[in-house]
Amino acid sequence: MSIDSEAAIADEGGVEALASQLGAAIADLPEHERFREAEAAVEADADAQELISEFEQQREAFALARQTGDATQDDMRELQELQQELHSLPVMAEYLEAKEALTGRLEGLNRAISEPIAVDFGGEAGGCCHDE
Repeated sequence: MSIDSEAAIADEGGVEALASQLGAAIADLPEHERFREAEAAVEADADAQELISEFEQQREAFALARQTGDATQDDMRELQELQQELHSLPVMAEYLEAKEALTGRLEGLNRAISEPIAVDFGGEAGGCCHDE
């Protein structure tokens, strides 16, 4: 890309247009499609939704118990067992696999974007505050 074309991209909002094209291309990735399908399957599965709700309630109760110093190892074990039960559902296992595949692909794209600008693009875009 020439300096003139780089200037034209910057001056005309072309970077935003390129970013929009990148977003559309990411949405078309097989990993993204698989993730969306798996997410919809989890949302439509009554057993998964019931276990998710139960897990979230137990996790919140455990977090509160930890804050007050009342959490026990048995509480932690029960929470872990419930999480394992949730993750063992075939629909949830597929969701977690799809999420991991998409995350891996997005991390690769982040490296490709970050390298030429010498900034962790995903890290910087992800939030304003870092503990580094």
